[in-house]
Order: sequence, then structure tokens, then C-alpha cells
Amino acid sequence: MVSYPYPLLTPPPFRWTQTAVTDPRVHEWISTLPEAVLHGTAEPNWNQYDVTILGVPLSRSSLSASAASEHPDAFRRAWKYFYPYDVEWDVDLTPLRVVDLGDVQQHATDILLTHQWITDAMFAMRTHHSQLLPIAIGGDHSITAMLLRGWKKAHPEERIGILQLDTHFDLRSLVPHGPTNGTPIRFLLEKGLIRGEDVVNIGLHGFFNSKSLKEYADEQQIGVITLHEVRKRGIEEVAQTALQRLRQQVDTIYLTVDMDVLDLAFGPAAPAAAPGGMRSDELFAAVRLAGLDPKVKGMDIVCLDPLRDEGQKTVKTAAHVMLTFLSGVISRKAVGSA
Repeated sequence: MVSYPYPLLTPPPFRWTQTAVTDPRVHEWISTLPEAVLHGTAEPNWNQYDVTILGVPLSRSSLSASAASEHPDAFRRAWKYFYPYDVEWDVDLTPLRVVDLGDVQQHATDILLTHQWITDAMFAMRTHHSQLLPIAIGGDHSITAMLLRGWKKAHPEERIGILQLDTHFDLRSLVPHGPTNGTPIRFLLEKGLIRGEDVVNIGLHGFFNSKSLKEYADEQQIGVITLHEVRKRGIEEVAQTALQRLRQQVDTIYLTVDMDVLDLAFGPAAPAAAPGGMRSDELFAAVRLAGLDPKVKGMDIVCLDPLRDEGQKTVKTAAHVMLTFLSGVISRKAVGSA
């Protein structure tokens, strides 16, 4: 008997019926592990896959009231609305083999223990199948720090950079509340897991960050690109420049997408979304460029409360973000050979 691929992971809460059709929808394309693997009677064959999806349903560490813990489930249910074909770039995603691993288990009351389990899950993923590209679906933004802590544990020699699409710095002090959705970048810096110059944050705007956090970002040499600058230069130039900066410095680039980077009109279910944010088309453009970059080796999508989401507007946008990223990923080989 063998155990489920690694500990503290539960299978997806539901499984779509897999049918062989000519034009599958996304829920008919993304697979789950075979029943024998889930029941512990067979070993998984990781060579069958290219991309993994991991749900991280944590929201108790959010500073603002949030049911982001419900997002992984809502995210999976939204797949039925999409086809794995990008008509804008004429890109078919179906050659990518994507597997949904399920969710990291959550402790009922102990946030720090849950954070450790998230770290352990990423460490296991990078140990069992480091050749696969992981996509994590949160959950609040505290999960990013824990995922990258696990990555660094598995690859201590790697220099990790972060492309952060966010309305906020996420550099709050850990002293008052411990690791929360407002502290992931600060946590990684203070633990010595990343360097400030290896972080670029695109999407800051308006009156939603304190002056002291901007001063701390400058001290740490974090790349700060406001939406005012994005609108002057264009999102594609800004994203390409950010990726080029990181590419020259690091071994691995990790993309983290906080859905509150969107304007309230485009992301009403992101608890901290604010007026004046990104349009959805700008977010898609930035994410696709990240997908095209071979040094971008993982991503997460965080801070979305589906219980606030009238008409599934934001959940569908998040699913579109993932598919757009994968459109870039599958196009890497074609770009590299051009």
C-alpha cells in the first residue's frame, strides 16, 4: 500500500465527469489523479502531467473579513464556462496535461499549523515532481509566503524573484498579528528567503497604502510600479521590463496575482479591491507575458471571496487569469524557436 502522493492533502471536493469529446470544456480537460492513487493502491506517474493545480482554502489569516477559503471550490465549478482554446492568440491548451491535486488540509483553529502544512505541500510538490509547473488557488495572500518557504526549502540554492500584481505592498509588520494577508512579502524578506531587489510589484495606486510602507519598499529596493506609470507606458511594456529585470537576477520567477489589483468594477468580490484599479484586459495582458517567460515557474491567485460575487464576475475573471497564463506557458516553445 502507498499513501496519497504526499501528506496533508485532500482530493478535490468533487470530480467532474471526464468525457471524450472533440471540443472539451475546461472541466473536461483538467484531470484528477486516478482512483487507485487517491485510494493509496497505486503510485502516481508524474510524467503524465505538465501542470498541477493546488487549492489552498485559507482565509482566517486575512485582515479583512473574507470567505476566500471558498474560492478553490468556486474556481473549479467555473471551469464549465470555458474552453481550453485562446481565440485571441489561436492557442490550443489541450496539449498541456493539467492535473488537479486537491486541497491542502486546514486546521480548524491553528493558523500557524495550517501555514506549516501549506509549506509542507509545496516542499512535497517540489520534491516529488519539480518538473511540473504548480498553480495554487487561494485563499488569502498569506499563502504566498508559505508556498515560497516550501519552495526555498526544496531548492535552497535557487534565487527566487517575485512578480506581484497587487494594489498593496503586503509589507506590513508581522509584530501585531503574525503572518497575514498583509505580510507575505515582508515575511519572505525577514526570513531571508528573497531579496528586495528581486521583487517587482505592479498595480499600486490611490490611497490604499501607508507612507511608511513605501519607505520600507524603497529601503529594500523593491520595484514599485504604480498604475499611473502603467497607464503612461502601457501594461505590456511595464510587464516586459519587470520580467527582464527579474530574469537577469534570479533563477526562478514566481507570479502572485492578488485579485484586488482589479478595479472594483472588474473585481467586486476581492475584499480589498478599490476604485482606480486595473482593468481585466490589463491583468490578462500582464499574466500572459509572465506565462511566456521560461523563468516563471509557478503562480498563485489569491484574495477572492466568491460569497460576494454577484454573477460569478470575479471568479470567472480568476479562471480567465489562469487560462491566460497557461496560454503563455504553452506558447513558450513556439516563441523560443521563432
